[in-house]
Amino acid sequence: MKYDFDKIHERKGTYSFKWDSLEANYGDANLLPLWVADMDFQSPREVIEAVTERARHGIYGYSFIGDDYYSAAVSWITKRHSWRIKPEWVLHSPKVVAALNTAIQAFSEPDDGVIIQQPVYHPFMTSITNNGRKILNNQLKFSENKYAIDFDDFEKKASLSNTKLFLLCSPHNPSGRVWTENELTKMADICLRHNIIIISDEIHSDLVFTGCRHIPIASISDKIAERTVSCYAPSKTFNLPGLESSFVVISSDELKKKMKRQFMRNSLSANIFGPLAHTAAYTYGEEWLSQVMEYIESNYGFTKTFFENELPSVKVIEPEATYLLWLDFRSYKLSVEALRQKLRKEARVALNEGDIFGSGGEGFARLNIACPRSVLESGLKQIKSAFANNA
Repeated sequence: MKYDFDKIHERKGTYSFKWDSLEANYGDANLLPLWVADMDFQSPREVIEAVTERARHGIYGYSFIGDDYYSAAVSWITKRHSWRIKPEWVLHSPKVVAALNTAIQAFSEPDDGVIIQQPVYHPFMTSITNNGRKILNNQLKFSENKYAIDFDDFEKKASLSNTKLFLLCSPHNPSGRVWTENELTKMADICLRHNIIIISDEIHSDLVFTGCRHIPIASISDKIAERTVSCYAPSKTFNLPGLESSFVVISSDELKKKMKRQFMRNSLSANIFGPLAHTAAYTYGEEWLSQVMEYIESNYGFTKTFFENELPSVKVIEPEATYLLWLDFRSYKLSVEALRQKLRKEARVALNEGDIFGSGGEGFARLNIACPRSVLESGLKQIKSAFANNA
């Protein structure tokens, strides 16, 4: 089946967070939303059919997760990422962020330190602070338009007596970096030396660009796997975040027992539709994913060319994964607040402004390109109109 990603689907009035909460989040309901990480594309046909058929039944009583849910997850991870996991390693979570919070609660105590690598997905910070833990920032190094890991600082942070966890964002959000096997191994070895548990958010692992390869950190060795909680979901891959279905993979019986107990304490469970969508997506969605990634890569090429030709002072950080572009506006030498106002008041676009991603995000903004080309082009032209006179 050929999917039409150029087609515009009206989302206003559907209680869409992306489209209907602009007034609450940006103070203006009339901005063009190119922010929060969901796509403006319909999900695979088989997913829509599975959810629709179940909805037609009309009885929405208590349900449980069937064996097909686990086998679909195992088959997908094995095929896409060459990591042979077992069904008994898989635990359901409503969302990856819920899994991050649960893992922090299960494997650390208040005032313990948790390593993160800023700029990074902002719920990493709130997951730590809301649970009374301490942020230990292993600041990413930015050079020649690319992010790299400061391993000396990572070792220093890991060696602190109160450091218990490392939250890894792989692939990295917002930069789109796909960490290499060497980088992952060096980080994991440091964690093993200092008895630190790795919580690896790999939600964007299926959205990897041509020529790049995602490596699950737990797949590198059994030793690393025994100290790792890997977080996955079909939500970003197949545009299903509203159905709230993700899963964690834990090979260690000890860690799995603690994680499962904390899930129960938090009363986290599945809804009727999420696991059905999960199973349908992982069983039938590969062709859709192939087509959507081709479209996203084309949108990236379009965006890169646009800025090079029309607004070269804005630098696009070359992504290796995700549908989120990290834009560098620092050449304009605007304050955080001035950049925020220029994007909102003059460009009339809603982007994720860089300061929310922590240290090193100032002067940047995150652009969601998983939308019809016509919508993307409108947004880019609006940005050009606002910044052209400052070039």
